[in-house]
Amino acid sequence: MPQSHGSQLHELTALELAAAFRCGQTTPREVVDHLLERIDAFSVAVGAFVTVTPEAARDQADRCGLLLRDRDANIPLLLGVPTAVKDLNNTAGVRTTYGSAVTVDTVPQVSDEVVLRMERAGMVSLGKTNTPEFGSPCYTEPEVAPPARTPYDLDRSAGGSSGGAGAAVAAGLLPVAQGSDGGGSIRIPASVCGLVGIKPSRGRISTAPLFGDVSGLGTAGPLATTVRDAAAMLDALCGPTVGDPAWAPPLPPDESYLGWADRPPGRLRIARCCAPPIGDGDLHPQVRAGYDAATRLLTELGHDVVDVDLALPPTTLEVFETVWSVSAAAWPIDPAREPELRPLSQWLRSRGRDTAGPAFVGALVGMRQAAAAVLRTLSPYDAVLTPTLAQPPALVGELRDDDDPARDFENQKGFTPFTAIWNVTGMPAVSLPMHWTSLREEPNARATASVLPVGMMLAGRPGDDHGLVALAAQIESACVVQGRWPHPETPFSTAHAWSPA
Repeated sequence: MPQSHGSQLHELTALELAAAFRCGQTTPREVVDHLLERIDAFSVAVGAFVTVTPEAARDQADRCGLLLRDRDANIPLLLGVPTAVKDLNNTAGVRTTYGSAVTVDTVPQVSDEVVLRMERAGMVSLGKTNTPEFGSPCYTEPEVAPPARTPYDLDRSAGGSSGGAGAAVAAGLLPVAQGSDGGGSIRIPASVCGLVGIKPSRGRISTAPLFGDVSGLGTAGPLATTVRDAAAMLDALCGPTVGDPAWAPPLPPDESYLGWADRPPGRLRIARCCAPPIGDGDLHPQVRAGYDAATRLLTELGHDVVDVDLALPPTTLEVFETVWSVSAAAWPIDPAREPELRPLSQWLRSRGRDTAGPAFVGALVGMRQAAAAVLRTLSPYDAVLTPTLAQPPALVGELRDDDDPARDFENQKGFTPFTAIWNVTGMPAVSLPMHWTSLREEPNARATASVLPVGMMLAGRPGDDHGLVALAAQIESACVVQGRWPHPETPFSTAHAWSPA
């Protein structure tokens, strides 16, 4: 294990930090101080944080240090490990902007259950990570913070809507972070930031206390550098709360997702598909190369890989867009401040308000019918492989179009046509950093990095999060080089200045 002093502290995984705390190589306070220094130096460059809470983090780190000195074997595994909360999730007493200038001064009185779970696990929050307005787009370019950028190329977006969380972990500002995912918002940043991002099964993680998403699309989940770190955080977050509308089957009391990361998955039957199941999108040649390489790796690992057709009728996209728009319209905003919202938010909310009640119910029914069709198609298979995105990381501003929000939405659909289907079905899904590419040789290329990450995605049977973790860990062990995924350090600087509009 690396020494506790010096620049290597931020290179330790969450589980390595937990082990270092227990053997006295370092302390939570030392790590928190180190990461806060890195946040001061690099957060603006990568657009990671909206709000930093140094005093609260140091106080919590000191309390964790006292518990660790007691050497109590029953202390939580991740006690003292730093993390952060996505700025869509309410945190009592901490400014929560929801990515919008209209709600920039909101300070919730109560915390979401997912935040309480991190606190009960003893994790130390360093603040709130960047997110786009109300989490709607797949890029993170809000009014309240600088754009979230992948540390592999600061000209390129960290994705969304958990873009700040992805940027923070990839830039070494956090070992692991909480995100949320209603249409790909964990897996998109994972893909473009070279991370592991898990969207759990519907009902795996509580949405208490507000239960505002009647569609069942959204869930919290982890972003991490390794499968084992992501699994450990999933253990900390999972489990129902009384009143939850959906409960995923729990693991037996003596099992954990971290434990499943150390189990061989056995020989699996894996479907694969590179045609978008909802909508369409041109598959970049480098994404196709990564998809084919992932197929070869799965075959080499002993799995049976079979081509399937997941194409759904065009009405599936229509009903998803209806639900997405009504959900956007449901945010409680003073009508007088509606013009202050981003053009995309105004456009989505207008579409949502124009949707009649019966049409919304019909769209919810249509989503359930689409989910049933996909589940029937995939019932013979243990998992399914697709690309995470249709394209490599997009340039900052490339997808966004404030002058034409409808075109903005079309750009997003073309960029990420694979992720939303698993929100519709409620199946668990994970993006893994299995491919790396350079765009230097392309016409009009603006890539400055030597390599860019391209994620591949695997979805599992509903409720089979543990089996998906085992498969992801097997893939990771086949990909890693000298204990790390096969990618270089993320070269970034503070060259990108930003000031609020």
